[in-house]
Order: sequence, then C-alpha cells, then structure tokens
Amino acid sequence: MVALSTILLLTGCAGLGSLTKAVKQPNDLYVLTPKSTFSQSLPRIDQQVVVEELTATAAVDTDRIAVQPTPLQVQYLPQARWVDRAPLIVQALLIESFENSGKVAAVGRSTVGLRADYQIVTELREFQAHVVPGSGQPPTLQVDVRMNIKIIDTYEDHIIGSRSFQEYQISASDKAPELAAAFDEALGDAMRDAVEWSIRTMHSHASRNPRPSLN
Repeated sequence: MVALSTILLLTGCAGLGSLTKAVKQPNDLYVLTPKSTFSQSLPRIDQQVVVEELTATAAVDTDRIAVQPTPLQVQYLPQARWVDRAPLIVQALLIESFENSGKVAAVGRSTVGLRADYQIVTELREFQAHVVPGSGQPPTLQVDVRMNIKIIDTYEDHIIGSRSFQEYQISASDKAPELAAAFDEALGDAMRDAVEWSIRTMHSHASRNPRPSLN
C-alpha cells in the first residue's frame, strides 16, 4: 500500500510524472458504511422522503480519495479509490441510514419515481483529508467531512430547515486502509446527526401542518 508520504515527497515535473505513473497502477477500492444506531427517542414520521443526489465541487465529486497537503492544494491518494463518486456513495448511505433508523415510512431516490412529502437536498462541502501542520514524516492526516442539508416541503415548495454537519477524525496512519477507516468514522458520525435532525425536523413540521400523506 502506498502511503501519502509518497505524494508529499513528490516535487516539480518529476513529481508529477511519478504521481501519474502511480495512478495508472491497479487501484485498491474502498467502501464506506451506513449508520445503524440512532437515538431511541426519535419520533416516527409517516411521510415519504426523497434523498437527492448530493452536489459537490469538482475536487470532491470523484471516486478518488482527496488529500490536501496545504490549504490551497488538492492531491489524490495513489493506487486507492472509492467504489463510486463520493456524492453517489454518500447519497446511498444516507438512504440506507434513514432506513436503518426504522422511523421513516419510505425513503428513496428521486430516480425511482417516489412521490415525496419531503426532499433532502445535500451539498457535500468537505470530503477530504488534511495534513496536520508540523506533523512531520510520515504526516498526520485529519479527515474532514461536512454536509449542508436542506429539507424541502414538496407541497409548499419551500425550505423548512437547513443545517450543516461537520466531523473530524484523525487517521491512524497515512496509508489507505487507515485513511478509509477515518473517513468511515467521520462520515458515520455526520450522517447519524444529520438523519436524527432531519427526522425531528420533518416530524415537527408535519405535526404543525397536518395534511394527507402521499403514501
């Protein structure tokens, strides 16, 4: 497994050539997992929910594992990739996490034609690792996951709630397996908070605005 320190030692044209060569080698693929444990006090909602595909910048909207050695520089871990583009992975995991809560009548993607009471619109604002300044060699990496979630009432077509969720996790090493585990931990914590807040927000809104459900 190639460590991130390989990237950080690359400089100039030779460095770019070496990085390109490394990326062309066979990649190890990494998956992330949904949340399955939630607060027992969560209310149940009878409404149907659609989770839209997440939006993200080009640096994050990729299947490559992003690392920022400096605040103004983005590189990618060689010989390691996610199994899909990060926004698609997080969309699927959010849907599964909502399902795992057992508190939502129905949840899915808009592509399946589900007529939703509420839409979850999410921007994936941070999904990369940062090199901790002054951490030496090999560098210490901190994963940063940040999502902004908006909940839309599809009847009235307006936003009923908006909130950001951010989590950090220090990676055990600069190698891909440990870095992927840190991403999984940070994303899991952010998704748990996002799902719980979303369910409570939708439940509160539905209680104040009773209307026939679409299910």
